[in-house]
Amino acid sequence: MQATAAAFLARPLPRLRRIGGWGPDVPAVRGGVIALPPRLRGSRCSISLSIGAGAGAGGDREFSYAEHVPVFPRYRIRDPYKLLGVDRDASEEEIRSARNFLIQQYAGHEPSEEAIEGAYEKIIMKSYQQRKKTKINLKTKLKKRVEESPSWVKALIGYFEVPSMDIISRRLFFFAFIAGWSIATSAENGPAFQLAISLFSCIYFLNEKMKNLLRASSTGFGILVGGWIIGSLLVPLVPTFIIPPSWSLELLTSLVAYIFLFLGSTFLK
Repeated sequence: MQATAAAFLARPLPRLRRIGGWGPDVPAVRGGVIALPPRLRGSRCSISLSIGAGAGAGGDREFSYAEHVPVFPRYRIRDPYKLLGVDRDASEEEIRSARNFLIQQYAGHEPSEEAIEGAYEKIIMKSYQQRKKTKINLKTKLKKRVEESPSWVKALIGYFEVPSMDIISRRLFFFAFIAGWSIATSAENGPAFQLAISLFSCIYFLNEKMKNLLRASSTGFGILVGGWIIGSLLVPLVPTFIIPPSWSLELLTSLVAYIFLFLGSTFLK
């Protein structure tokens, strides 16, 4: 091993071969490696790349965009109305429009977006709670008025009740069908048959609640007579240009009677 190393060190260095002649500025080749002239081998320089420097114009634009995201100036305000810039009596549509406009203006800044969304939700929730309290207050006031009313008013109100919306819609559809049937056949004959069906239906509905056929029959017949009388008094007061020429006085009076039969069979106890 030592003999081999000594033989290697004893070998003469390869001679330099000039490319393109001889001169101080012409590089030499030693063992296939180009040796630079001494004046070009003086100092070494290094190039350091900063982030975004080599990215070109696109990198600069991305960096400037991240720095110049618009910030909502009122996002720290606690009052939701002042934060959104709306009045306290503004409508729900105005509040929604203000929220959508601000979200578009300051998109990209997360604290601004969260503040705008939070203010909008607070206002909507407060409006819902106020409507709910107002509805409860109206019911309470109405109940209090009924309790403070005279005895005859209490007795009159005691004859009425409000059923479920399912019952109201079904009764309304039934009497509307009878009214449409009467209008469709008004040119052929009068609405006597349809009135009879409406009267019997009203008696049937009343008997389900009263459990007394005689009382239900007398009540239903009284409703029909009362509706017919009121209809005969109100119909002549209606302007003629509103009423179709084919509708007779008897038909119009029967339509008013159908309304009374519907109300009586639905809301009477």
